[in-house]
Amino acid sequence: MPVNIKELSKKEDRLTGGHRLCAGCGASIAVRQILLAIDKPVVVANATGCLEVATTIYPYTAWKTPWIHSAFENAASTISGVEAAYQSLKRQGKITEDIAFIAFGGDGGTYDIGFQALSGAMERNHRILYICYDNEAYMNTGIQRSSATPPGAWTTTSPVGRVRPGKRGRKKDIVASVAEQGAVYVAQASISNFRDLIEKVRKAVSMDGATFINVLSPCPRGWRTDTSETVNIARLAVETCYWPLYEVENGKWKINYIPRQKLPITEYLKPQGRFAHLFRPENAQLLEEIQKEVDAKWELLQKKAQLLQ
Repeated sequence: MPVNIKELSKKEDRLTGGHRLCAGCGASIAVRQILLAIDKPVVVANATGCLEVATTIYPYTAWKTPWIHSAFENAASTISGVEAAYQSLKRQGKITEDIAFIAFGGDGGTYDIGFQALSGAMERNHRILYICYDNEAYMNTGIQRSSATPPGAWTTTSPVGRVRPGKRGRKKDIVASVAEQGAVYVAQASISNFRDLIEKVRKAVSMDGATFINVLSPCPRGWRTDTSETVNIARLAVETCYWPLYEVENGKWKINYIPRQKLPITEYLKPQGRFAHLFRPENAQLLEEIQKEVDAKWELLQKKAQLLQ
């Protein structure tokens, strides 16, 4: 069903205001959109990270759902256990209500530390939705690089100087990896395209099996951006095809949005202080390499979706 914005606006937020996430935080925008998309009761497991720390500073909580704090590495295992207990109670006739089980983790707790638990949950096919809010570094502990950090980005552990111009190596393709783990549905989404995100969440929680959505969540502090530009930067990621919107359902790839005019990657990189050094004359080749990689990945995605031969 099409997203009815008027009806959504009447729903109560399940993540309240007054939390201590930074101004302009993409993660809080993502979580509010995701929880608004779901009409049934929700149980949340939250990996250690910015979202967990800033929304549950003792003795307060910003969550209006049952919520469980997990360690960095085991949010997928935690929500799997809760879902398994629910299925047992349902078989015994002790519970009849339909409930959605969701895990939230940042890229550090998903791409890296929590990948083993995520892979296991997907392979066992628990009826869960795992959401990665991808801000492309370990922001909570000091802006260190993760395997989600893009090439050339400045972080505190991939500094910019005479020896190296930011992070070396590619960004891990987590969606393709999870698609091979047995998940019935995986997708990539952005807070800038909220209808697309909401529709994907609704599809995911309606499925009988493991699902995963990777959501780009700009971090003004780590990305060195203006707090008012969060959604616009997420939109530029989509329009440059750095962050294409697509889904994989039972092995079938589908692109959900094709820009009318694909923008050069520099339009996305320019507003971000973490990439400022790439615009020095001596780093022109790096910009060319990043553009070539974005183009190659976009072409490969189109082939997987059978839009190109």
